Amino acid sequence: MPTQFHTVLYPVRDIDKAKATFTALFGCGPHVDSPYYVGYSVDGHEIGLVPSGHDQGMTGPEPFYDVEDIAATLTALRDAGGVVEQEPTDVGAGLLVAKVRDTEGNLIGVKQPPASA
Repeated sequence: MPTQFHTVLYPVRDIDKAKATFTALFGCGPHVDSPYYVGYSVDGHEIGLVPSGHDQGMTGPEPFYDVEDIAATLTALRDAGGVVEQEPTDVGAGLLVAKVRDTEGNLIGVKQPPASA
């Protein structure tokens, strides 16, 4: 699987206001609506609202790229001068996510989908 861009996460303080904004933008409600995450599916992309994002250090929208091998990707990014800010973490059902700062300080999120059964 080549690296693909599919996800952007937004930190939000008021989930109800954020849901109203994004529902108006997309013209439909979220496909995931929980107290800790609200997700919209837009043309094959995931747009997520993270109510605890600011508490987790998020300062703005964060892009995430799907990768086949998160460990190999992190090694390549480190070799290119990136600094890992979050080691791979299982966020549920085997989905691994990690965060890296590039040499310009930009955040690169990577995620490895769970292995197929």
